[in-house]
Amino acid sequence: MSQDVLQSELLQRRLSGLMKLVEVTRELTVENDLDRVLQIVTEGACCSLQCERASLFLHDQSVDELVTRISTELEIEEIRISIEEGIVGWVARRLKVANIPDPQADARWDSMTDRKTGFITRNILALPIVSAQNGKLIGVLQLLNKENGGFDSHDEEVGAAFAFHAASAIERAQLHDEVRHSHDLRVAIEFGRTIQHGFLPRHLPEIPGYDVAAWWVPAETVSGDYYDVVALPDGRQGLVIADVSGHGFGPALIMASLRAMLHVLTRTVSDPSRIISLLAETIQPDLQHGRFITLLMTALDTDTHELTFSNAGHGPALVFHRATQMVRPLESTGLPMGVSGNSQPHDEETLQIEPGDVVVLATDGVVEQRNERLELFGRQRLYDLIAEHHTRSAGEIMNVITGAITRYQPERVPHDDITLMVLKRML
Repeated sequence: MSQDVLQSELLQRRLSGLMKLVEVTRELTVENDLDRVLQIVTEGACCSLQCERASLFLHDQSVDELVTRISTELEIEEIRISIEEGIVGWVARRLKVANIPDPQADARWDSMTDRKTGFITRNILALPIVSAQNGKLIGVLQLLNKENGGFDSHDEEVGAAFAFHAASAIERAQLHDEVRHSHDLRVAIEFGRTIQHGFLPRHLPEIPGYDVAAWWVPAETVSGDYYDVVALPDGRQGLVIADVSGHGFGPALIMASLRAMLHVLTRTVSDPSRIISLLAETIQPDLQHGRFITLLMTALDTDTHELTFSNAGHGPALVFHRATQMVRPLESTGLPMGVSGNSQPHDEETLQIEPGDVVVLATDGVVEQRNERLELFGRQRLYDLIAEHHTRSAGEIMNVITGAITRYQPERVPHDDITLMVLKRML
């Protein structure tokens, strides 16, 4: 078989695995039963990474043990091991990935389970499942016997994505169980906010030659707004901002699904227009009862300082050009996702970012806040603030805008979700 055919088959298997990850993340966003969540993750990871078996160990903090709640195949009722034992225990203690091509040659390997079950373990990929809320151990996802050879770096990345989404889904399912046994709904909802906050960037990455800042405030405990900064396969930096219509738990769940799909797509696709078109096609079934999503994605080349953007009906979004002292809106290049009849591919445009230029991406909650006289904050007020303070850093510009919004609307809770991103090319 030729090298080209082998490479094509490998790419096809990887694409199939990534699409399975998309399918699993969509299922997890609406599943609250813990056993079902564990089953979805375990079976999905086993299928996606094309291995013989997968097991999900949960951490029992009361006795500091790891327990298999779900396994794709297991000849014994459960496996319960100390966190101090075996490769799974090593992963749990150090919160690191273990990719073991030959377990029998590894000093950490404990063959007791193989002896009990008669199964022969040829290779292992074990990944920690860690809380996005507090960084604590939730469990370990273990995959055994990769088909067609051992696990590679691509398998580690895909497995890590399964572990990440498993953590959020397990915490949500555990929260759901707690709520059923507790009347303290306020605590439960606040925990939901914390989980959702974990979907947003914990720390904004450093972008060479640029300064970046962001602000996110939900109208309720959770939000349908979303922002992110992702590294694209071609080396560019992707900035994303989105707004699911409405606010509350429904839009927040859709936002979680959107984020999962975006992170899968940006592993292999770099063009903003292509990413938005694929997102629109994939998430369409989730947008019922008039729901829609506006989304803008940019791809910034930090060498040429070209900013390519595709805009699915989102605003306000703009570039303030220092040389001309003019604001250029980043106009729509396509319809919002979920709008009836939206089957056309999205376009994209490219512009140059010069030293001192400021890019501002926001959701409509920024300009639609109202004062005591029910007057809108408005786009012009936003433009004027940027023009007046464009010489400051991205963080200072953001603070000026957020301070003006806070003073403008009298209520502590905003009328709508608010998200703001500021990117400035340094002089």
